[in-house]
Formats: sequence, C-alpha cells, structure tokens
Amino acid sequence: MDLQALSPEVIQDTVSSTPSPDAVSADQIDNLISSSLNSSVLAFSDEWFAPASNLTNPKPPIFRPGVFVDTGKWYDGWETRRHNPEPYDWVVIRLGVASGRVNGVEVDTAFFDGNHAEAVEVQGCYEVEEDADEKVVKKDYNGWKQVLGHRGCGPTQRHAWRVEGGIQVTHVRLCMFPDGGIARFRLYGQVAPVFPTSGDQEIELSSAIMGGMVLSASEEHFGSSKSNLLLPGRGVDMGDGWETRRSRAKGHVDWVMVRLGARGRISRIVVDTAFYKGNYPQAMKIEGCDCGEETPEAEDGRWVEVITLQKLGPDKEHEYAGPQLSNVEGVVYTHLKMTIVPDGGIKRFRVFGKRV
Repeated sequence: MDLQALSPEVIQDTVSSTPSPDAVSADQIDNLISSSLNSSVLAFSDEWFAPASNLTNPKPPIFRPGVFVDTGKWYDGWETRRHNPEPYDWVVIRLGVASGRVNGVEVDTAFFDGNHAEAVEVQGCYEVEEDADEKVVKKDYNGWKQVLGHRGCGPTQRHAWRVEGGIQVTHVRLCMFPDGGIARFRLYGQVAPVFPTSGDQEIELSSAIMGGMVLSASEEHFGSSKSNLLLPGRGVDMGDGWETRRSRAKGHVDWVMVRLGARGRISRIVVDTAFYKGNYPQAMKIEGCDCGEETPEAEDGRWVEVITLQKLGPDKEHEYAGPQLSNVEGVVYTHLKMTIVPDGGIKRFRVFGKRV
C-alpha cells in the first residue's frame, strides 16, 4: 500500500499520460483519498460493472486479459452501466484525513478503452458535524463547491491537473460524464489536521493523518515507499512498509527522516516490524531535533539521541517509553530520524506525545 504523491511540477493544466508519482518528500503532497489513509466511499450513482471502491486503491491498476465475471469483463476500477439517463454518474468520498487543502487532481483511465469516461468534474465540501457523512450524500445537499471544472479524458491514460487556491475539504464528489470507467482517482494536497482542543491529550504526532510526513530516506529499494511508515494500522503484508536492500559493506546503516505533524513533547515511540520475519533490521536508534520549518540534513549537528541503539525482533511492535527515552523531559521536537542497522524492513514508525 503505497501512499503515492505527485510533485507540484508534475501536476499540469493539461492532460499528462505518464506523470510518475514518487514517495512523499519535503516539497510534495499527499493523496488525501488513498484507502491506505482509511478514506471511505460513502455513496455512488451506479457501479454495475466494477466497484467504486477501486478508485481509492493506492496500488497501480492491473489488467487481466480474458477474465469475465457475472456482469461482464473484469476491470480494476469503477465502471457504470451504459446509457445513463442523467447527465453524469457520481461517487462521494470522505477523505482519509480530517480535512485537506487541495492542490491537484489525478484521474487514471488505465485499461478503459472504448468504455472510458469522456469527461470529469470534481466538487468538494467542508463538513465536520457528526452527521456529515449522511448529510453530504443526500440528493438535496447544496454545499458542493467546484474543485476542478469540466475536463475531458482520453482512454487508458493518466490525467493530472493543478488546482489553484488550496480549497479545504472533508469530502469530494467525482462526477463522470456521461458514464463509463475510471481506474483510479487521486486528490493531492496538504493534510489540514484537526487537533484536540486540550494540549494535555496524547496524540500520534507522526501520523500521516495528523500531517506527519517522511521527508527523506537513505533508500527504498524494494518499491515499498518510506511514506508507508506513517500510515494508520499495521498493514496487510510486507508490501506496505519500508524495506531497504541487503547491504554488503561493513558498518552500513540505513535511515529515514520524519517531520512531525505538530511540534510536541514525546511520551512514547513504537517501531513495528509486522510481517518482516527474516528481513527485519538487527537494531535501530532514534534521534530528534527542534528545527521549526527548516528541513535538517541527515548528518545535521542538531540531532540528539532519543533512543539509544536497541535490538529489534521479527513481526513485532517494539514500544519505548519512560526510562527508555532520552532527552525528552521538557524538550520539544519537530523532526525525528530513525537509523536501522544494517538494513531491512520496518512496517510503522509511531511517535506519540503532546502538542505544544
């Protein structure tokens, strides 16, 4: 489960057939509706041929030649029936984060050729009440605002558009004209977390849902993105963690740097090696710094030890608190760096504490 992102330079005002998304870095933006962030498809007009839930799958769409199901040809996407009597089909999605500011939209029609959507529009709303999900799916709901105006789509290609203004939304509605198929829908932007009003409440400072972001890493060889480290849950397999290649050099280490979603005081840290049973790191250590909005270098002199070198085990949550933490009493942090020895796979990196 790769939390994909497109750099702002990639998102264009025109159709782009091959915008290669990379993992999130300091100047990049998150896919706010990725199912790996626990987004949810709330309602849709139709999904006769293929379910709307496929739209938010973070994995690239696949093609299975010659495979048919009860309703017809199998497609990895959302496909509605022909001859729609309405102007468009639609799907309503709740973001996987409390809210987000939108910077770009991607619509991928991979493998839909002759049955692809001819055009799309995207609308958004900001609703945070307890009944928000029920409210926005009602036919008479009139709170939708334009995120992306009418845009044409072609067959089996990726289309990306920049969105100016950074509209803040909690829900989006994708309108597909007049019907057809779309493989993936991605909404790019910055997380706008809603923090507890009390500063005494412990929160997961590093969580992607709270605005945490992986800024850089020594490498991510096996295609498992470093940004997976901050996703909710423990994942489903080794494919949705961070894994580096086997090292051959003596003294080799790998590292990953995280910017917390909020400046805070650390109370505990969890390092999870779930599913990594023969390829987990032998050990790890964690350092931190208070660098504000500045991005520190990997070898920056401001890093201080938070957890000294600790042995790791396979397929396990390792929790560190109290005397296992150093330099945390009364100290505030904005960035953390985890160093693994010598290499291997980590599923999740969770930093808990109180926001300052």
